[in-house]
Amino acid sequence: MQIQLLPTSAEQLPLLANLYQFYAYESSDWEQEDVETDGRFYIHHPHLERYWQEPGWSAQLILADGFIAGFLLIEQSELPGLDVPEFADLFILKKYRRQGIGRALVQQVMGDGRPWLLRFYRQDELACAFWQQLLSEWPRPAREVWTEEEADGLLTYLINPPVH
Repeated sequence: MQIQLLPTSAEQLPLLANLYQFYAYESSDWEQEDVETDGRFYIHHPHLERYWQEPGWSAQLILADGFIAGFLLIEQSELPGLDVPEFADLFILKKYRRQGIGRALVQQVMGDGRPWLLRFYRQDELACAFWQQLLSEWPRPAREVWTEEEADGLLTYLINPPVH
């Protein structure tokens, strides 16, 4: 299977918003989210628009053999003292899971040795299992970063931390 990351443009915001509905659906059980009166999950469009407006932010489609298999959202960390990119959201459609796509993308994106921020929710069992397995195999130990949001279950790690 050929895996490709395809950068998107602001014109593809509706496409990303559609895919984001599946992402929101999958997390609705542990996030306790309900759908709006139109039957769709809420999307904060000003935040989504930042992926095409902010330096260091990007939204990319994941293609598997040319078909849309998910998306990857990258942000610039907004945590004080951490001027690094953040591997913000990775979503892979169920059809394409458990085929090594996520692992290949993580190695492709974060495998160059530069520091990266990684954040995911403790309540998200799929993400926890995925990241715990991947981090246990990562060449350099990740450093857990405590933040105020950890009380809400948001786990934060610095991948490829600088060696002092």
